[in-house]
Amino acid sequence: AGGQGKSVRVLLAEDQGMMRGALALLLGMEPDLEVVAQVGSGDEVVSAALEQRPDVALLDIEMPGLSGLEAAALLRDHLPGCRVVMVTTFGRPGYLRRAMDAGAAGFVVKDGPVEELAEAVRRVLRGETVIDPALAAAALSAGPNPLTGRERDALNASADGATVADIAVRLRLSESTVRNYLSAAIGKTSTRNRMEAVREARRQGWL
Repeated sequence: AGGQGKSVRVLLAEDQGMMRGALALLLGMEPDLEVVAQVGSGDEVVSAALEQRPDVALLDIEMPGLSGLEAAALLRDHLPGCRVVMVTTFGRPGYLRRAMDAGAAGFVVKDGPVEELAEAVRRVLRGETVIDPALAAAALSAGPNPLTGRERDALNASADGATVADIAVRLRLSESTVRNYLSAAIGKTSTRNRMEAVREARRQGWL
Protein backbone atom coordinates (compact mmCIF):
# COMPACT_ATOMS: atom_id res chain seq x y z
CA ALA A 1 0.00 0.00 0.00
CA GLY A 2 2.94 2.32 0.70
CA GLY A 3 3.51 4.88 -2.04
CA GLN A 4 0.39 3.97 -4.00
CA GLY A 5 -0.99 6.91 -5.92
CA LYS A 6 2.29 8.83 -5.53
CA SER A 7 3.08 9.78 -9.07
CA VAL A 8 5.30 12.87 -9.08
CA ARG A 9 8.95 12.29 -8.25
CA VAL A 10 10.64 15.31 -6.69
CA LEU A 11 14.31 16.13 -6.10
CA LEU A 12 14.95 18.68 -3.37
CA ALA A 13 18.20 20.67 -3.26
CA GLU A 14 18.54 22.93 -0.23
CA ASP A 15 21.69 23.57 1.78
CA GLN A 16 20.05 24.12 5.17
CA GLY A 17 19.42 20.69 6.66
CA MET A 18 16.50 21.70 8.85
CA MET A 19 14.72 23.53 6.04
CA ARG A 20 15.38 20.62 3.67
CA GLY A 21 13.98 18.09 6.13
CA ALA A 22 10.90 20.21 6.82
CA LEU A 23 10.19 20.79 3.12
CA ALA A 24 10.67 17.10 2.32
CA LEU A 25 8.28 16.12 5.10
CA LEU A 26 5.62 18.62 4.09
CA LEU A 27 5.84 17.86 0.38
CA GLY A 28 5.74 14.12 1.15
CA MET A 29 2.41 14.62 2.90
CA GLU A 30 0.86 15.70 -0.38
CA PRO A 31 -0.97 12.65 -1.80
CA ASP A 32 0.60 12.85 -5.26
CA LEU A 33 4.17 13.95 -4.48
CA GLU A 34 7.13 11.82 -3.47
CA VAL A 35 10.51 13.30 -2.55
CA VAL A 36 12.91 10.77 -4.08
CA ALA A 37 16.18 12.63 -3.48
CA GLN A 38 17.46 15.29 -1.09
CA VAL A 39 20.80 17.00 -1.59
CA GLY A 40 22.59 19.78 0.27
CA SER A 41 24.82 21.23 -2.43
CA GLY A 42 24.63 22.18 -6.08
CA ASP A 43 27.39 19.70 -6.94
CA GLU A 44 25.18 16.74 -6.01
CA VAL A 45 22.14 17.71 -8.07
CA VAL A 46 22.95 16.13 -11.43
CA SER A 47 24.21 12.78 -10.09
CA ALA A 48 21.19 12.45 -7.78
CA ALA A 49 18.86 13.36 -10.64
CA LEU A 50 20.42 10.83 -13.02
CA GLU A 51 20.09 8.15 -10.33
CA GLN A 52 16.51 8.92 -9.24
CA ARG A 53 15.04 10.38 -12.45
CA PRO A 54 12.81 12.98 -10.79
CA ASP A 55 9.99 14.67 -12.69
CA VAL A 56 10.65 17.98 -10.96
CA ALA A 57 13.75 19.41 -9.25
CA LEU A 58 13.30 22.07 -6.59
CA LEU A 59 16.58 23.99 -6.44
CA ASP A 60 17.66 26.58 -3.92
CA ILE A 61 19.69 29.33 -5.59
CA GLU A 62 22.27 29.97 -2.89
CA MET A 63 24.06 26.67 -2.26
CA PRO A 64 27.65 25.61 -1.69
CA GLY A 65 29.46 24.29 -4.76
CA LEU A 66 27.38 25.02 -7.83
CA SER A 67 24.60 27.54 -7.40
CA GLY A 68 21.05 26.46 -8.15
CA LEU A 69 21.24 28.48 -11.38
CA GLU A 70 24.32 26.58 -12.55
CA ALA A 71 22.80 23.26 -11.49
CA ALA A 72 19.62 24.12 -13.43
CA ALA A 73 21.61 24.68 -16.63
CA LEU A 74 23.41 21.34 -16.17
CA LEU A 75 20.14 19.52 -15.50
CA ARG A 76 18.71 20.90 -18.72
CA ASP A 77 21.60 19.26 -20.59
CA HIS A 78 21.70 15.95 -18.70
CA LEU A 79 18.03 15.34 -17.95
CA PRO A 80 15.93 17.55 -20.25
CA GLY A 81 12.68 15.88 -19.16
CA CYS A 82 13.07 17.10 -15.59
CA ARG A 83 11.29 20.39 -14.91
CA VAL A 84 13.15 22.84 -12.67
CA VAL A 85 11.64 25.16 -10.08
CA MET A 86 13.94 27.64 -8.33
CA VAL A 87 13.07 28.12 -4.68
CA THR A 88 14.77 31.02 -2.95
CA THR A 89 14.66 33.29 0.04
CA PHE A 90 16.21 35.99 -2.13
CA GLY A 91 13.66 37.53 -4.45
CA ARG A 92 16.30 39.35 -6.47
CA PRO A 93 14.97 40.54 -9.82
CA GLY A 94 18.16 39.71 -11.73
CA TYR A 95 17.93 36.09 -10.60
CA LEU A 96 14.63 35.60 -12.35
CA ARG A 97 15.98 36.37 -15.82
CA ARG A 98 19.01 34.14 -15.19
CA ALA A 99 16.79 31.32 -13.94
CA MET A 100 14.70 31.51 -17.10
CA ASP A 101 17.88 31.56 -19.21
CA ALA A 102 19.01 28.42 -17.38
CA GLY A 103 15.78 26.70 -18.39
CA ALA A 104 13.84 26.94 -15.12
CA ALA A 105 10.07 26.53 -15.43
CA GLY A 106 9.26 28.13 -12.11
CA PHE A 107 10.54 30.61 -9.57
CA VAL A 108 8.99 30.69 -6.11
CA VAL A 109 10.00 32.45 -2.93
CA LYS A 110 10.53 30.23 0.11
CA ASP A 111 8.43 32.08 2.65
CA GLY A 112 5.14 31.04 1.01
CA PRO A 113 2.99 28.15 2.31
CA VAL A 114 4.09 24.66 1.27
CA GLU A 115 0.77 24.19 -0.55
CA GLU A 116 1.88 26.88 -2.99
CA LEU A 117 5.13 25.02 -3.60
CA ALA A 118 3.25 21.75 -4.17
CA GLU A 119 0.91 23.53 -6.56
CA ALA A 120 3.90 25.04 -8.40
CA VAL A 121 5.26 21.50 -8.89
CA ARG A 122 1.94 20.34 -10.38
CA ARG A 123 1.65 23.36 -12.63
CA VAL A 124 5.13 23.10 -14.15
CA LEU A 125 4.41 19.43 -14.86
CA ARG A 126 1.38 20.56 -16.86
CA GLY A 127 3.74 22.68 -18.93
CA GLU A 128 3.03 26.00 -17.23
CA THR A 129 5.61 28.52 -16.08
CA VAL A 130 5.13 29.56 -12.47
CA ILE A 131 6.66 32.81 -11.27
CA ASP A 132 6.20 34.56 -7.95
CA PRO A 133 4.08 37.60 -8.93
CA ALA A 134 5.92 40.15 -6.77
CA LEU A 135 9.23 39.01 -8.19
CA ALA A 136 7.94 39.12 -11.76
CA ALA A 137 6.83 42.73 -11.25
CA ALA A 138 10.21 43.67 -9.74
CA ALA A 139 12.10 41.97 -12.56
CA LEU A 140 10.11 43.83 -15.20
CA SER A 141 10.71 47.20 -13.56
CA ALA A 142 14.41 46.44 -12.98
CA GLY A 143 15.05 45.81 -16.66
CA PRO A 144 17.79 43.56 -18.06
CA ASN A 145 21.17 42.87 -16.51
CA PRO A 146 23.45 45.69 -17.77
CA LEU A 147 26.69 43.77 -17.14
CA THR A 148 28.30 41.82 -19.97
CA GLY A 149 29.53 38.28 -19.37
CA ARG A 150 33.14 39.46 -19.18
CA GLU A 151 32.29 42.27 -16.74
CA ARG A 152 30.53 39.70 -14.55
CA ASP A 153 33.59 37.41 -14.76
CA ALA A 154 35.89 40.24 -13.70
CA LEU A 155 33.65 41.21 -10.78
CA ASN A 156 33.24 37.60 -9.66
CA ALA A 157 37.00 37.10 -9.81
CA SER A 158 37.60 40.19 -7.69
CA ALA A 159 35.04 39.26 -5.03
CA ASP A 160 37.66 37.50 -2.88
CA GLY A 161 39.92 40.57 -2.90
CA ALA A 162 42.14 39.37 -5.78
CA THR A 163 44.41 41.96 -7.39
CA VAL A 164 44.01 43.06 -11.01
CA ALA A 165 47.12 41.00 -11.82
CA ASP A 166 45.54 37.90 -10.19
CA ILE A 167 42.33 38.40 -12.14
CA ALA A 168 44.22 38.88 -15.41
CA VAL A 169 45.95 35.53 -14.92
CA ARG A 170 42.73 33.81 -13.87
CA LEU A 171 40.75 35.09 -16.85
CA ARG A 172 43.69 34.95 -19.29
CA LEU A 173 43.32 38.62 -20.12
CA SER A 174 45.69 41.58 -20.01
CA GLU A 175 45.64 43.77 -16.90
CA SER A 176 44.48 46.79 -18.88
CA THR A 177 41.53 44.79 -20.24
CA VAL A 178 40.60 43.67 -16.72
CA ARG A 179 40.76 47.32 -15.53
CA ASN A 180 38.46 48.32 -18.40
CA TYR A 181 35.93 45.63 -17.48
CA LEU A 182 36.02 46.58 -13.79
CA SER A 183 35.67 50.30 -14.45
CA ALA A 184 32.74 49.62 -16.80
CA ALA A 185 31.09 47.47 -14.10
CA ILE A 186 31.68 50.17 -11.46
CA GLY A 187 30.07 52.72 -13.79
CA LYS A 188 27.05 50.52 -14.53
CA THR A 189 26.45 49.78 -10.84
CA SER A 190 26.90 53.51 -9.93
CA THR A 191 29.43 52.59 -7.24
CA ARG A 192 32.85 53.95 -6.26
CA ASN A 193 35.06 50.86 -6.32
CA ARG A 194 34.97 47.23 -7.34
CA MET A 195 34.08 45.84 -3.90
CA GLU A 196 31.03 48.13 -3.83
CA ALA A 197 30.30 47.08 -7.41
CA VAL A 198 30.38 43.39 -6.39
CA ARG A 199 28.00 44.08 -3.49
CA GLU A 200 25.56 46.09 -5.61
CA ALA A 201 25.63 43.59 -8.50
CA ARG A 202 24.90 40.78 -6.03
CA ARG A 203 22.06 42.74 -4.45
CA GLN A 204 20.51 43.16 -7.88
CA GLY A 205 21.02 39.50 -8.73
CA TRP A 206 23.29 40.41 -11.67
CA LEU A 207 26.21 38.24 -10.58
